[in-house]
Amino acid sequence: MMGVKVRNGLRSLGAVAIVTIVTLALLEIALRVADFRELRDGVSERSLSYRYDAELGWMPVPGLSADVTNARTVHVKHNSLGLRDDEFVLDGKPTIMFLGDSFVWGLDAEADERFTELLKPRIANDKILAAGVSGFGTDQEYLLLQKLWPKVKPAVVVLIFCTGNDRDDNSTNIVYEGYQKPYFVTTADGSLALRGQPVPKSRLQAIKEDWWVRNSWLVRLANAVYLKFRHPKITVPDPTDRLVDMIRDYVESHGAKFLVGMQTTDADLVHHLEAVHVPFVTFDGAGAYPGLGIGGHWTPEGHKLVAERLLGLLQANHVIEQAPAATGSAGARP
Repeated sequence: MMGVKVRNGLRSLGAVAIVTIVTLALLEIALRVADFRELRDGVSERSLSYRYDAELGWMPVPGLSADVTNARTVHVKHNSLGLRDDEFVLDGKPTIMFLGDSFVWGLDAEADERFTELLKPRIANDKILAAGVSGFGTDQEYLLLQKLWPKVKPAVVVLIFCTGNDRDDNSTNIVYEGYQKPYFVTTADGSLALRGQPVPKSRLQAIKEDWWVRNSWLVRLANAVYLKFRHPKITVPDPTDRLVDMIRDYVESHGAKFLVGMQTTDADLVHHLEAVHVPFVTFDGAGAYPGLGIGGHWTPEGHKLVAERLLGLLQANHVIEQAPAATGSAGARP
């Protein structure tokens, strides 16, 4: 009698298991056919050439070589620091670090078309380093600066501010296609406090880096729902001006000079920089690609204009000793 009950129980469990497996398989097929945007792989430069970073959200893969397509297709190669530049060696030459996002990284630009590469032969007595990570806000750039400093020890740091979206990026923990990032909140005494670390692994990062999430759309759905409820989007008051002050304080406390370049004129930031006596330059008029994909990035001609204006800024603030051969420093404010 007991044996019959056991066999019947096993048959029931087997039937439940078969129904469950068939149901899950049908759901898997249905999700793949439906092809919901929230479950797709990413194809941006972040998903193609970047990896998860618990402190910063994402970072370029060191040593990676790949082609990246946005408004145009360009070749990308990272050095051992994860930066899109030549291999960096700390030597006797002073280093001018350009700190920023995709405008410094060079989205839609071949490596030799970027303003940093155009500056190198014209500032022979200094090393030029492009410390740009596509998608970063000023908050992540501040954290990146601290991470790179012991290895780079720059004499000059030029923050390249993206007027188009940096203020928005600095005011939240989620940007672009659900990318999670650290952020700063303003405390009662007016100082900034870091939040969001360790950064949760974003949906697209999990698809790229985790086997189960990459190969099962059901697991992708479960992961997306988990992130939506466990780590929802948070918006905080814009901390940008204070973040710029924190970068300046960090740079100057380490004996280096701090300057700022702006994608286009940000009136509030201009007012703030003038009040705290930080030299800056604007890049209004620099040619950019139209809004295809992630739009608005500089064309080769745009990079040339940016390089000229930065030369003027560096000369006006005694970073370089001799005047550059070409003109075009309009927009610089010492």
